[in-house]
Amino acid sequence: MEHTGDDFKNRSLWRRTGYALNGIFAGLNREGSLRLELAVAAVTLVLLAWLRPPAVWWAVGVLMIAAVLAAELINSAIEALADHLHPTLHREIRVVKDMAAGAILVLNLAALILLALLLMTHFG
Repeated sequence: MEHTGDDFKNRSLWRRTGYALNGIFAGLNREGSLRLELAVAAVTLVLLAWLRPPAVWWAVGVLMIAAVLAAELINSAIEALADHLHPTLHREIRVVKDMAAGAILVLNLAALILLALLLMTHFG
């Protein structure tokens, strides 16, 4: 039986939260990059706890972690959908997947720059 989008949109907050958690766990099960980024996020939080920087650094760190993980989930969703719809290699799908991966690279580089700035501020 097919469902329309409205069938799912009108579900309870708890049900929709469950769908979101299922998506996160699916991403963790399928994507080594997401597991690595989650491990780096945990190390980052430990580093922040050890350094005890001002609250603004915590805010920036948590926002950056959330951005990287969310972008990785979106990238993984794009790749899964593209692979499902067009399992053979297609030039335009490759471009779309590369652009989504590029977004992850940009965020990861920004995270590294922020880490360097934090360390320079703390130890410099």
